[in-house]
Parts: sequence; structure tokens; C-alpha cells
Amino acid sequence: MSAETPIRFGILGCAEIARKLSRAITLAPNATLYAVGSRSIDKAAGFAKANNFPPGAKIYGSYDAVLDDPDVDAVYVPLPTSLHIKWAVLAAQKKKHILLEKPVALNVAEFDKIVEACESHGVQLMDGTMWMHHPRTAKMWEFLSDTHRFGQLRNIHTCFTFAADPDFLKNDIRVKPDLDAHGALGDAGWYCIRAILWANNYELPKTVVALRNPIVNEAGVILSCGASLHWEDGKVGTFHCSFLSSLTMDIAAIGTKGTLHVSGFVIPHREKEASFSTASETGFDDLVTCWVPPPSDHIVTTDLPQEALMVTEFSRLVGIVKNGSKPEKKWPILSRKTQLVIDAVKASMDKGFELVHIE
Repeated sequence: MSAETPIRFGILGCAEIARKLSRAITLAPNATLYAVGSRSIDKAAGFAKANNFPPGAKIYGSYDAVLDDPDVDAVYVPLPTSLHIKWAVLAAQKKKHILLEKPVALNVAEFDKIVEACESHGVQLMDGTMWMHHPRTAKMWEFLSDTHRFGQLRNIHTCFTFAADPDFLKNDIRVKPDLDAHGALGDAGWYCIRAILWANNYELPKTVVALRNPIVNEAGVILSCGASLHWEDGKVGTFHCSFLSSLTMDIAAIGTKGTLHVSGFVIPHREKEASFSTASETGFDDLVTCWVPPPSDHIVTTDLPQEALMVTEFSRLVGIVKNGSKPEKKWPILSRKTQLVIDAVKASMDKGFELVHIE
């Protein structure tokens, strides 16, 4: 395969998030929209037309038909979480590389079966955590890993909330127990947990405790919750996620010498620029009226939005595998660690907010 051959994507289903990914695939220099499948061929055709699929793109009336198309290199799977294990395993068996929406599964045992299928059939797996691919993320990590400016991480708090409208709270798949049983924890909480792990260089916490009084709907699906994560060396991470509060996506990471603050970490305030602030060895002036030195603001620009950068990186890895290399294992490992913490938070809730150990 030449470097110029774009990776041909098939999309399974016409979920709302698939609109964003269709645009991302169009923008990515090494990917192309090739096929879409829905349970209704009319819906698939309408989706392709509305999302600028190229002329000649394949329109299918089933997910199986996309997987059976020999020219599809990779599939994007934005289906409800309860369907991930079935369709991701099938995709791997058909030797399709998989870009899988988060949360990756209902639990880590399911995800392990997906990983096993991907490894058995030599396909690349990556989850859809877009902010990981924004150049701001690498810049923020430069600060966090600088022992002179940031020191050692001691505490991190993350938050992702948005005020869902009544229709969402009644009809969205994320509030249906048979489709996305983890609700806000699986949706918004995934990003919060990933950010905490990222700041800890992906070292898993030893214990997790869910915070009391989560809000659940009539079906028992989580609408708002939080938890604290604890490491053996005393580091603490906390997060809050909710469908019931004003839009907020924040990270506050506190080290022994410095602090990182980020607003809009999941989705930047502006598509082509993202900001964060850092403070290092800061104190007060003589009269304690201001910070000295004040925190510094940093702006990171990008020509391609983060979702297109994600597709670009995924397609690059797929291209390498098509040329005979092994799939990159980093991404499934990060997905599994995030899922492990989600499972532990849920287990703590189910056990009356007890401490849960992560092995």
C-alpha cells in the first residue's frame, strides 16, 4: 500500500456523533468516506447525502453489509455501548480496523473480548477520545512532566457537565438502561477519568470510592455522579460528571511546584485554537493583593480540528498495519484502564459507596 492511498472508512449506523466523524474523515488527508450502513437503507442514503459522502460511496441497509465489503479498510462504530461487543468482534473477524466510540464496552470483561478479537485478526483498535489528539494535550503534558516547573502531581480534579434538554433526558440512548447503562458516568465520566489517568502517566489508582448521592433516572441510569481515586503515594484524583448542570469541561492539576488549569478540555472553546494556563512557584505580593508571578496563558492553534487529527492518526496506524507491521497496542491499553476505573466507580455505587480496589 502506498502512503498516498487513503484508508476507506465504513460507518456502522447513523448516530448523531457520526455526523462529526464523517466530517473528520473528510478533513483527514489520509482517509475517505467509503460506505455507511444502517438498519434502513433510506436512512443510510439520507445520512450519506447530508454528510457529503463522495459520489459512488456505498450505501447499505445493514451493518453486516459494510463488514462484508472487501474494500472497507476500517469501520467507525458509534453504536450504543451494549452493541459494541457484538459489532466490534464481528468487525475484527472480518479484518476491519476499528475506531470505537466510548465508553468502549459495558465492562472490562466485554472489552477484553473485543481486544482478543482484534489481536487474533491483526487489526488496529482505537477509541474515540478526541481530545487526546489535540496538539494542546501534548503541550500540557510537557508542563506536567517538567519536574522543575510542575514538580510532582499531588491532586487533580476534572469535571464534565452539560445541561441536557427534556428530550435528551427522556429519549437519548445515553439514558436507556438497555443501550447505555452507565449514563453520564460512561459518557461524560469517561473523559474525566481519562484526563486523571493521563495526568498520572496512566498509572492506575489503587482504590476508588464513588461519591454519595448520585442522581439516577426512573430506570436507574446515572444522570450525575462523581468519585475519588487514590494512589499508594497519596495522590488523589476526583471527578464530577453530569447531564444536569451548565456546560463545563475543566481540569485542575496541582503539583508540588506548579498548577495546570484547563477549560474546555474535551471540546475546545474554539475549533482551531485551544488554551490552558500554568502557574509555577507562585506566591503573593507584600500586601497579599495579587499573585506573583501571575499564571501564564497558552494558546495552541491547529489547522485540523481534534477529531480530524484523531482520524489522521488512526488511519496512519492502519496504513502501517496494512504494510505488514503489528497494530499499535497503546490505544487499547488506555481504553482498558479507563474502562477499569468506570467499572470500579459503578461497583462502589452498587456496594453502598464502599472502597473498591483495582487490581
